[in-house]
Amino acid sequence: MRRGVRLAIDVGSARIGVARCDPGGSLASPLTTVTRGKGDLARLAELAGSNGAIEVIVGLPRTLSGTEGKAAADARGFARELASRLAPVPVRLLDERFTTVTAHDALRTGGRDSRARRGVVDQAAAAVLLQAALDAERSTGRPAGEPIRPTAGARE
Repeated sequence: MRRGVRLAIDVGSARIGVARCDPGGSLASPLTTVTRGKGDLARLAELAGSNGAIEVIVGLPRTLSGTEGKAAADARGFARELASRLAPVPVRLLDERFTTVTAHDALRTGGRDSRARRGVVDQAAAAVLLQAALDAERSTGRPAGEPIRPTAGARE
C-alpha cells in the first residue's frame, strides 16, 4: 500500500463533496464541500496542494446496470480538467454507485435530519468513495480505478 494522503471528490451539479484519508492510507473522512462553478477547479487544486495529495479519486456515476449516461460524461470531463490542473498528481475515476445512498443512510443512522444532511452528504459520499478505493488498493496491491489523462485547454 502506498503511503500518502489521497483526496476523493463527488462531483454533483451544484456541489462537490471532498474527502481525504490519513497519510497511512487507512481511513477516509469527509473534508469539505466546494460549490460547483467558477473557481471550483482552483479550489480543488488548492485543497490537493494544502493536503499534500498524492492522488485524487473522482466518482464516476454509472447507472445500476453499469452503463454511463450524461452524469458520467460530465464526471469524465471534469476529471480530465482536474487532471490538467493537478499534473503530475494522478487523477483516477472510480465507480461511485451507491455512495450517496450509503452516505445518506450513515448520516440518518447518526441522527442527522434531512436538512442537516444536505450540507454534508456530498462530503460523506466522497468519503465512502475514497474508503472503497483504499480498501481495493489494500486487497489488490494496485491503485483502484481508471487513470485519467490531462486535457489541453482546461477551464478555470
